[in-house]
Amino acid sequence: MLVEWRYYRGNVTQIKELDPAQGGCQQLVSVEDGTGNRVDFMLTEDTYLMDHQSVNVGDFVTGYYDGLAPVPLIYPPRYRALVLVKEVPYRFVKVDDFNEQLVSSDGRLQLNLSPYTQVSLKNGQAYTSSPANHSLVVSYGTSTKSIPAQTTPYGIVVLCF
Repeated sequence: MLVEWRYYRGNVTQIKELDPAQGGCQQLVSVEDGTGNRVDFMLTEDTYLMDHQSVNVGDFVTGYYDGLAPVPLIYPPRYRALVLVKEVPYRFVKVDDFNEQLVSSDGRLQLNLSPYTQVSLKNGQAYTSSPANHSLVVSYGTSTKSIPAQTTPYGIVVLCF
């Protein structure tokens, strides 16, 4: 599946069931960026919540979605969230496609794996192959100021599309 990764970040202002007939399996999370702009993210059973953390009203989040996916022409825009990250201090997250050298598709981040880098699937199962040439959710701290910036990630989640 070809994904054009896009994101929107802001504070969660509302969480509600999208279709009560489906038993609450889909939720609509409203996010405002602080300048009056709002986006609704549709969370489904396929949405990866970073570290499986629950999201609540008031949390600062970043929602990642496919910029190539069809979107209904409504306001506020409604995107199907592929990944939702509850932001925490001192942790950076990059969601992107990484090539065989583990460089992100925008050329801004290169990963240097260590024996301590945890690599898993979104269900938490260990991933034992190379994460190269996949869509990845990368959690990291410091990075170099080079281009691309280099980092040794804390953890990597491989998104198998």
